[in-house]
Amino acid sequence: MNQAIRQREIFWFWLPLFASWLLMTAEGPIVSAAINRLPDEIVMLAAMGIVTSLSITIESPVINLLATSTALVQDKASYHLVRRFTIHLALALTLVAALVAFTPLFDLIVRRALGAPPEVAQWVRPGMQIMVPWTAAIAWRRFLQGVMIRFQQTRKVAWGTMVRLTASAGVVVALALGTSWPGVIIGSLALVSGVVAEAIYATVAVRPLLYYSLPDITPAGSGLTYGELFWFHLPLAATSLLVLLAQPLVTFSLARLPQPTESLAAWPVLFQLMLLARAAALALPEAVIALSSTPQNFAPLRRFTLLLSIASTALMALLIFTPAARYYLFTVQDMTQTVGELAQSSLLLFLFFPALAAGTSWLRGLLIKSKDTKGVNWGMGINLLITAVVLVAGLVLQQPGLPTAALALNLAAAVELLYLGWRGQRVLPLGQQLLRPLPRG
Repeated sequence: MNQAIRQREIFWFWLPLFASWLLMTAEGPIVSAAINRLPDEIVMLAAMGIVTSLSITIESPVINLLATSTALVQDKASYHLVRRFTIHLALALTLVAALVAFTPLFDLIVRRALGAPPEVAQWVRPGMQIMVPWTAAIAWRRFLQGVMIRFQQTRKVAWGTMVRLTASAGVVVALALGTSWPGVIIGSLALVSGVVAEAIYATVAVRPLLYYSLPDITPAGSGLTYGELFWFHLPLAATSLLVLLAQPLVTFSLARLPQPTESLAAWPVLFQLMLLARAAALALPEAVIALSSTPQNFAPLRRFTLLLSIASTALMALLIFTPAARYYLFTVQDMTQTVGELAQSSLLLFLFFPALAAGTSWLRGLLIKSKDTKGVNWGMGINLLITAVVLVAGLVLQQPGLPTAALALNLAAAVELLYLGWRGQRVLPLGQQLLRPLPRG
């Protein structure tokens, strides 16, 4: 019988992935901190929030290329097939980004659908035009990162994110100090520079693996077709799109609730804090996919997820109930008094959000490993539905914007977790239970 994986082995595999997510989520706060120190910071920060939200929504179908590549690339034939699929997907979504940035589709989405205030909307378009290459660069590097994770080279993933953060931070600091360009222009250029630098690094870093680690021969009966790849990834792409559609929904609501400009300015910083708090959880799915090689590893991975949930809640409480939050918002981010207090007052409502994310990430990894990607998609569909219902209720009742968004996101995450738990139990081997204690090792 195979010996179960140990907690420290899970930790050292997961740690570079966590470091990658942590560094990646640090990029947003660096950009917003720079914008807060430039002229017209409230409008620029609100515009940057919409630029980022729309750009991430457009690139959402490529986000889970990381999971697809980790799960399916096992030899040179599958590598070339997934690479071809990645290029096709990147080209299609780059076209979508260009249509949004350069055609009347922009006014339809930003001015009419999102209802962005005119003083904000006028700065969103140039930001979207700069961000057109964003999706292709992310698609390419996430595909290559999945290959690295599959072959136990997670440290290279973390180093790639360090390259990205160095590039984006260097650009934003250089332009903020050396030019008088508007904040949204500087922020968009910084984000694009970062992802392009990381994509170039990933291309170089993966080459030894392709030459020396990727098998030439496909195991009998395990060949992958383009159609199988498409139907495997489609639910994951839809899931990512649903995940990220929540952000435009929140933006849409904040623009129509009390204090729209202040709420739109506070939301990007609050959302960035939530990303930082969830970085540990966001690194879990690929670790679960890669390490769930035997049934004996189920209990240790579950235990690791529980410990991660407890630790993330403790750190969130430390941020909220100590002067750390105020220091971050008013000193590091240099927010105005009104916007900063609005963001700080909403933090408590997200206390358990990172723990919910950890449980959800674990269950998503289990389902993807079992090739039940449709279950992941259904879970996120339920999440988005709950989010939309709560936000609509807030609009009808004209409730405060940020508390309404917090209630919507937390309730949606809790319901999705329950659904994924029910679905996950169905893919476990006979005799295993999601919540029943199992023997160690």
